[in-house]
Amino acid sequence: MASLRRTDLADAPAAELMGADEVRRAFTRIAHEIIERNAGADRVVLVGIRTRGVPVARRIQELLHRIESVDVPVGELDITLYRDDIESGNPRPPAPSSIPVDLHDKTVILTDDVLYTGRTVRAAMDAIIDFGRPRSIQLVSLVDRGHRELPIRADYVGKNIPTSRAELVEVRLAETDGMDCVLLRKHPEGKKEGAQ
Repeated sequence: MASLRRTDLADAPAAELMGADEVRRAFTRIAHEIIERNAGADRVVLVGIRTRGVPVARRIQELLHRIESVDVPVGELDITLYRDDIESGNPRPPAPSSIPVDLHDKTVILTDDVLYTGRTVRAAMDAIIDFGRPRSIQLVSLVDRGHRELPIRADYVGKNIPTSRAELVEVRLAETDGMDCVLLRKHPEGKKEGAQ
């Protein structure tokens, strides 16, 4: 059975799993959890996994600034060349990563919109290590949908949403889509979705 891509489900009916208020509350809670776990945000660097992880990182950066009055650096990480499934699809052309500070002895918090198989996060950790040796790496995911293929767990999760492999979780953020919500689309024929 062929794996699905986002474009395969673009016209499938969608159910809203999180509205704008729920998304806002999830981000606020995650920001507070980051501060509590790291005793502040002074040694934290946020790194968004392109593409959807970047606005997630920027949103958390704004909240950390509001809560702690700290300017947390934000980087953008392209993992295209680190993926283990690069030959199985049509990857987008690689873009340069942008890491604004030395990562040595910092807590790097990787951010992404959806945690699924764990393969994207594994690739992101490999890419981060090429930039330096952080004190630790933590993971933020707005949605954890299960179906892990690797032993990877998010440290901060907006919402756990059990799904089937025939469903697509679509995160929309105001910065990129003009609205905040999380949608669930189910393929009418029950085909399996590709890795996220």
